[in-house]
Amino acid sequence: MKVLALLGSPRAGKNTDTLLDEVLRGIKKCDSEINKYQLSKLEIKQCIGCYRCGNTGECIYDDDMKKLYSEFNKADVIILASPLYFNSVSSISKLMIDRCHALWASKFICKKPIIDINKSRKGIFISTAGAKQGKDGFIGAIKVVELFFKAANTEFTEELLIDNTDKISMVNEREILKRAYNIGQKLCE
Repeated sequence: MKVLALLGSPRAGKNTDTLLDEVLRGIKKCDSEINKYQLSKLEIKQCIGCYRCGNTGECIYDDDMKKLYSEFNKADVIILASPLYFNSVSSISKLMIDRCHALWASKFICKKPIIDINKSRKGIFISTAGAKQGKDGFIGAIKVVELFFKAANTEFTEELLIDNTDKISMVNEREILKRAYNIGQKLCE
């Protein structure tokens, strides 16, 4: 099983990254190859809406998204971990997601998909929020992630949404870490 883990937080080692690592720890129990990227360390230019991908099936830019397109293609599981910023994914995550318009355009407009559209992929979304949100507070992020997974031919199968982390250091609580670990381990079944 090939796993692509995308950390959309600018803060490595903090809440979102801790949960991502715990999911990956659960996945490591099975035969898996894990590639983890911290999006803030990659060169990803912003989509400028030039629509070249709609005409050619390819993005105009030659940056680290080319590597990610290849990783999307190989992955059996794609995990996006992003903190909640203004009820959506972080700007770093959204930058990467916007550049996935090339995946969508190559598939639906040009009919020359740049990723294997016959391959079955599972998608997991992990998100943390400092304020108390409840499930409804994550709706904006979930909608964005649903479209991202759809563009990447990925079935949205699991989510781990943890709020109120400013008040309590919840992500380090045993129950939450166990939930994260179990999400990863479940993929091995």
